[in-house]
This record gives sequence, C-alpha cells and structure tokens, in this order.
Amino acid sequence: MEQYFTALAFAVLPALGNFAGGMVAEMFRISERTLSLALHGAAGIILAVVAVELMPQALRTDAPWIIILSFIAGGGLFIAIDKITHIINTRGQQAGEEAGPGMIFLGVAFDLFSDGIMIGAGSTIEFSLGLLLALGQTPADFPEGFATIAAFKAKGVARRMRILANVAFVIPLFLGTTIGYWGVRGRPEIFKLALLAFTAGMLTTVAIEEIVPQAHRGKEARLATTIFIAGFALFTWLSVYF
Repeated sequence: MEQYFTALAFAVLPALGNFAGGMVAEMFRISERTLSLALHGAAGIILAVVAVELMPQALRTDAPWIIILSFIAGGGLFIAIDKITHIINTRGQQAGEEAGPGMIFLGVAFDLFSDGIMIGAGSTIEFSLGLLLALGQTPADFPEGFATIAAFKAKGVARRMRILANVAFVIPLFLGTTIGYWGVRGRPEIFKLALLAFTAGMLTTVAIEEIVPQAHRGKEARLATTIFIAGFALFTWLSVYF
C-alpha cells in the first residue's frame, strides 16, 4: 500500500498545476480572445498526449487490433456521455443551446484521468517513471485549468462553484492513478496498453468535438493556431526532455 500512496502523491503534482491555472483565471478578467487562445493551447496539449505518449506506447503489441478496438470504444463512450450531458443541460433551455463549459470541464477531467492512468501504470514499472510522468504533466495541465475556469466565468457561474470545480479536478486524477496502478499491477502488458488506447480514444474525441469548436468562438485565426501548435510542442518537449 505504501507504493500505491506514493503514486497518489505523484498525482498531486499535475493537480497543483491544473489548480494554479484555474486560480489565475479566477484572479484576472478573461476576455473571449484570451479564452479562445487558452482553449487552443489545451487542445494542442491533449492531442500531444495522445500522439506522443498514449498511442505510441499502446501500439507496442503483437495484437494491434485490440488497441484499435479499445481506441474506438473510448471515443464511443465519450460520444454517449456527450449526448447524455447535452440532454441534461438543455432540459428547460432553448433547443440547440450548447453547454460548452460543462463539456470543457468533462474534457479536462478525462485528460486528468488519463494523466492518473499514466502515473499509476508507470509507477508499477518504476517509481522514477511515475514521477517523471507527473512532473511532465504538471506545467501541461496549467492552461487546461485556466481554460476551464475562464469558461465558467464567461457563463456567469458562481465563484463558489468555480472554486469547487477547480478543486474537484483532483478526483479524476486520483481515480485514474488508482485504476492505472491496481489495474496494471501484476497483469499482462496488453491490459495496460488497451487501457491507454481507451483513454486516447476519449481524449481525441474530447479535443476535436468539444474543445476546438468552443475555442473557435473567439474568432481567432493565426495567433490561435500558433498557440495550438505551441501547446502540442510544449508537451512533446516535456515528454522528450523530462
């Protein structure tokens, strides 16, 4: 159990990065342009997590069809959750109104969940690997926390609820770490790889279907694209050099 609690301690690091980003958004006035740029950065980071960390590791198997099906299953699950959440949030509202901030929150929660899975699974291989993954995720999660709280502020959500939402991000991190640690520990490698691919499917769907469309409401073009690329490059740099 001591090793498990150590893995949870590692997961606190990206939680702090996410919380710090949310507090910055809480303390300063956020324009639609700034929110758009933050969301582009968050989308770039999420796709980098999939492209640089999750899928390359998941495809190291002699049964790639399992990985592909797991990826599809992850995307399918998010589509189902998206549909259910949309129905709940639009009940009593005008048809066609979107619950952007809620889905951004859910998308970031999924990303933090994947962070936890990587930290937990990595810790079963070697504790230094779990710590490295946690350190690499910490600065990458800052813009995601910023974008989420900024989106809630833009919708007029009460400050108390925003702070609670910011604190609540630790839950998917701990949940992911728990699943990653106990789900992989002592099991064949294919279980870990399938779990990584499943998470990658969720994250890809989140980024393309929810975060990017919400980001383009700011009507940014060149600078937003630059921020998107910078977010992708930032996580890639952290993954390679940390």
